[in-house]
Amino acid sequence: MTRALILGGTSDASVLAAAIARASIDAVYSYGGRTRAPADQPLPTRIGGFGGASGLADYIRREGITHVIDATHPFAAEMSRNAVEACTETGTPLIALERAPWIKASADNWIEVVNVDAAVAALPDAPANVFLAIGRQHIAPFAAKSQHSYTLRFVDPPEAPLPFAADVIVSRGPFTLDGELEMLRTRGIAWIVARNSGGDGARAKIDAARLLGLPVIMISRPELPVRLRVESVGEVVQWLGHRICLGA
Repeated sequence: MTRALILGGTSDASVLAAAIARASIDAVYSYGGRTRAPADQPLPTRIGGFGGASGLADYIRREGITHVIDATHPFAAEMSRNAVEACTETGTPLIALERAPWIKASADNWIEVVNVDAAVAALPDAPANVFLAIGRQHIAPFAAKSQHSYTLRFVDPPEAPLPFAADVIVSRGPFTLDGELEMLRTRGIAWIVARNSGGDGARAKIDAARLLGLPVIMISRPELPVRLRVESVGEVVQWLGHRICLGA
């Protein structure tokens, strides 16, 4: 009997959870715990870490998990590596639901870098208005260039003081092109720093930057272990041995 574990936290994972619920597949949805008010899911939900790969392996055994779906953020490298290790240890089938990265278009002005530190180095020395679209866990290195005026956007209000002065927007995507254009223009944004997350929910800022001719410092995805990877919810449901259930 199938009992799936969804390692979630993304909009793709929420779509998958709805499809799995409609297909009446026994499953558990796991949040990493970084969002204080996570979206409700139509499946039993757990919140918090597992205690590394060994803790995840213990959970898989204890809960009788037969299949693991890694639907975490493309930059949640530690969780993805732990999933590969735990599933290898327990002999549990693993699949990754991973959106394709954005592809640079001819009209894009991207500066592609390998990590956050390289993104900090790529910013100019002259003060500028910068939109950091990278999540609150990764902003601290930008204190090294505190001469800039930063705009940040978080799902939750920050609980602790920020490492530098910033204008904080609290909002949950998906975001529209018109809304992103207005935000960038109103704040006089001259530079954008983003991670190549892919997908449609966060793409509007990239399209807006293209229309406005703004440079985007684009952080590449981390390298992950080889694992079975698909881009659609339907492929995951079929992998679980069920047909995709269409519906709201």
